[in-house]
Amino acid sequence: QTPKGSCLEAVKIAIDAGYRHIDGAFVYFNEHEVGQAIREKIAEGKIKREDIFYCGKLWNTCHPPELVRPTLEKTLKILQLDYVDLYIIELPMAFKPGDALYPKDENGKFIYHETDLCATWEALEACKDAGLAKSIGVSNFNRRQLEMIMNKPGLKYKPVSNQVECHPYFTQPKLLEFCRQHDIVIVGYSPLGTSRDESWVNVSSPPLLKDPVLNAIGKKYNKTAAQIALRFNVQRGVVVIPKSFNPQRIRENFQIFDFCLTEKEMKEIEALNKNVRYVELLM
Repeated sequence: QTPKGSCLEAVKIAIDAGYRHIDGAFVYFNEHEVGQAIREKIAEGKIKREDIFYCGKLWNTCHPPELVRPTLEKTLKILQLDYVDLYIIELPMAFKPGDALYPKDENGKFIYHETDLCATWEALEACKDAGLAKSIGVSNFNRRQLEMIMNKPGLKYKPVSNQVECHPYFTQPKLLEFCRQHDIVIVGYSPLGTSRDESWVNVSSPPLLKDPVLNAIGKKYNKTAAQIALRFNVQRGVVVIPKSFNPQRIRENFQIFDFCLTEKEMKEIEALNKNVRYVELLM
């Protein structure tokens, strides 16, 4: 949740800085501001719609196939755009459909819903055929769940991407290798680690950006630890979506294309892997 207007400004600053990939979701409650920022930049002549790559997400309460298209249409209405570039299933699990985004019973426990990921996927394929989404993918899927979709009888489109937590402390080597073999792009969220909000973050791991190795390598290139962490993933073919509302850091996060890490440095950073998530998705 962001203060009103801050997302609008951040997206406009990002577009001016050169960002073109914008990762959004219905449950962030700021898609109206993102859409407004994109439309304002188009009106200024700074960009064209086709320059922007917007990713939207299908929330856990909307897995039943008949809800998929109406949900995407609602997102497009909020954004005031004709299509999204990528539409993904946010999690491979479902909550009870309805108005409550986080439905809970009287004991405060989540109310889950049986989901057929293959049926949900078919509804996404129909959205692509209808031109509402240029590409379709998934998020937080493991290998078994990806294989379930890829081996589905009558598959029309395979997932183009899988958005998962990925950074030097959680490098995802096995999943990355599997996705590479199948031409599925890994999009890494929390590429800088995360905030230290104990309500949803595992704070037992130290903050990534304080890491001595990242900071030492940063000194050599006159870059921040954040820039080194981002460069690391980009260099190994992982798409990064760093989040920031700070204008200086938004610009800094983009300045990672004027240097290259050596093979030795890449290996040093890979060795930082702890196989521990910051975002544990306890639900």
